Amino acid sequence: MRIAYFTEVFLPKIDGVVTRLTRTLEQLKALGHEALVFAPTTPPERPPELFAGHRVVPVPSIPLRPWYPEQLLGLPRPRLGRELDRFGADIVHVLNPIVLGLWGTAIAKQRNLPLLSSYHTDLTQYAKHMRLSFLSRPGQLFLREVHNQAHVNLCTSRPMVEAARDLGIQRVRLWPKAVDTDLFHPGRRTEEMRQRLTDGHPDDMLMIYVGRLSHEKRLDWLHAPITRLEGVRLAVVGSGPAEASLRHRFQGTRTVFTGYMRGEELAEAYASADVLAFPSDTETLGFVALEAMASGVPTVGARAGGVPDVIRCGENGLLFTPADLEDLCAQLSRLLFDPVLRSRLGRQARKDTEQWGWRAATETLVGYYRLADAICRRFDPPSTL
Repeated sequence: MRIAYFTEVFLPKIDGVVTRLTRTLEQLKALGHEALVFAPTTPPERPPELFAGHRVVPVPSIPLRPWYPEQLLGLPRPRLGRELDRFGADIVHVLNPIVLGLWGTAIAKQRNLPLLSSYHTDLTQYAKHMRLSFLSRPGQLFLREVHNQAHVNLCTSRPMVEAARDLGIQRVRLWPKAVDTDLFHPGRRTEEMRQRLTDGHPDDMLMIYVGRLSHEKRLDWLHAPITRLEGVRLAVVGSGPAEASLRHRFQGTRTVFTGYMRGEELAEAYASADVLAFPSDTETLGFVALEAMASGVPTVGARAGGVPDVIRCGENGLLFTPADLEDLCAQLSRLLFDPVLRSRLGRQARKDTEQWGWRAATETLVGYYRLADAICRRFDPPSTL
């Protein structure tokens, strides 16, 4: 099968969408499929020319300034259709259709190709965080209209499947969660990494945050536990548009900012922590929680979005009520200062992730591609683009 991907985000940026796409591309190669990736680029950062043996086509883009300069908007180009034709795609998969994805949707409809679209980001919530609340309702209508051009729509967690259906999005299926349990493993813990993350105080309790540093991730909520819980340290792994303001906010607290980590270094960071503090209430899944769980580290996450699809409260982690900082502090305190509970939840978290492999998730995805093809052959949703 030959699959063309239109994605609004790709390497060198790192986030949950990129993680899912890159791991999927690796598995597709192993399964004998070929992919072509259309990805946004802006100098000096460019995506790789090849990933896992699949060609990547860079698409000139502009940053979403001033609201979210890290988000690139791929600019439509006629050559994208020519590239797609030369590739001879059997199916088009659009990830998070906004601008480049909208163009990919139109190209697929023009050629009557099977079209699959996946919903990874709650754009209406992001609009609120960027103080563009007036765009929330139009954004919902836009998402419904664009996604309903697809023969199959995918969401990455059960709560998001229901949310998409509530928006009026049709033909929705679940794209199963997955995590690399070989890379992320409790055995990756090292004293050197713990020394680094605790600023030389390895005997203190360590909570870690991993991910993009942006305001919608609610990192400011972590100021309450790091200032109220004695003998606790916080390591913030990642970077993003809110980094400068967060460094100022957490100045004088027991907090270390490390910047981005990748690969084995990131795996060591997870395994060397005691608890993952994951305050974001806008996640459609939450890959970092999966990676921490695979590392044997339980998570305290928000009872919102797709996070409860990963964390079973009291079994493999704990949940707190969004915006309730007393509850956030209480749940973190429970895990940090109860070694028996922390060990039990950490063991169960690791056990749960061992059933969520990338091969099985990718085989399910290929099945959805075949379903989209079958639907396309007998029924083509009317295009209003």
